[in-house]
Amino acid sequence: MRPIRVIESAEPAVLARFDVIVDVRSPGEFAQDHVPGAVNLPVLSDAERAEVGTIYVQESRFRANRIGAAYVAANIARHLTEAMADWPAETQPLIYCWRGGNRSGAMATILQRVGWHTAVLAGGYRTWRRHVQARLYDQDCPVQFVLLDGDTGSAKTELLARLAARGVQTLDLEGLAAHRGSLLGALADRPQPDQKLFETRLLTALDGLDPARPVIAEAESSKIGDRVIPPAVWRAMQAAARIEIVAPRPVRAAYLVHAYADLIADPDRLEAMFDRLPIRPSPVRREAWRGLMAQGRFAELAEALMELHYDPAYARARRKDGRTPQARLTTDSLDDAAQDRLADEVARSATGL
Repeated sequence: MRPIRVIESAEPAVLARFDVIVDVRSPGEFAQDHVPGAVNLPVLSDAERAEVGTIYVQESRFRANRIGAAYVAANIARHLTEAMADWPAETQPLIYCWRGGNRSGAMATILQRVGWHTAVLAGGYRTWRRHVQARLYDQDCPVQFVLLDGDTGSAKTELLARLAARGVQTLDLEGLAAHRGSLLGALADRPQPDQKLFETRLLTALDGLDPARPVIAEAESSKIGDRVIPPAVWRAMQAAARIEIVAPRPVRAAYLVHAYADLIADPDRLEAMFDRLPIRPSPVRREAWRGLMAQGRFAELAEALMELHYDPAYARARRKDGRTPQARLTTDSLDDAAQDRLADEVARSATGL
């Protein structure tokens, strides 16, 4: 039997040599973060892992190992008859667990015995995590950003999509973070990924970009919801040129009513989020907002929120930055035609297209 190969690097070019990357950690560990493209074939479920760990600490290492081995053997047998049933003989899998120890070793040994030319990732998931941290924390980001700026409701996210459709390189940080970027930007049906998973998604997106061409991203704060933009990317964004979209407050308010339809449909959730505003609304103001909600006057509510919080916050950020935008694009509408025109103008300004 050929020896099991040990792979020391988590560089994407190295990982790409394998036909399938198998994460044998529990589903909970996998959900927190994983190597891009990996499939989760756990040798211990979350409940089994917890049980074995408890026995290990409270009773006996030997008993924990015996019970754990039985679970591992049963789970690997199930994967062989289900997920791996159609793997060709020439398949070359790469296996990893938390730190490249017992779980990946057990899976790799059996797969190698079957006849697949198997490898394990030395250091397991932690090797991948060190790779992510080195790229996003310690090294310089190679991307040349151009930031799309503008007050809340300027349709920046939709403009990014239109730019991407025009062949312009874009980076949708809010999409990666599953959050619309504002205090009211949480998505009811999409919880934010763990910080580690956000960083994995971000690095994967960056690796898919051409560093010789500009990349358009939204001008964000250093946090998107609860997710933090890593230092290397944040430094590159702070140094980036900006293109500012300028639209009247009523136009932006009308746009927000459309963009935040999910939030408007849940008044209790909307009102609960008022408590997160840095300037808490007075009882009188809050009662007035409740009245606007009850009457369906959400555009007026959006204007009130802009006046109290959002527009002043953006103004403070621009004063702190102190630089003049590369371009300032003014519009009196944010309908489809206006967004198409703005996307064309942003593309010309940022890339010369």
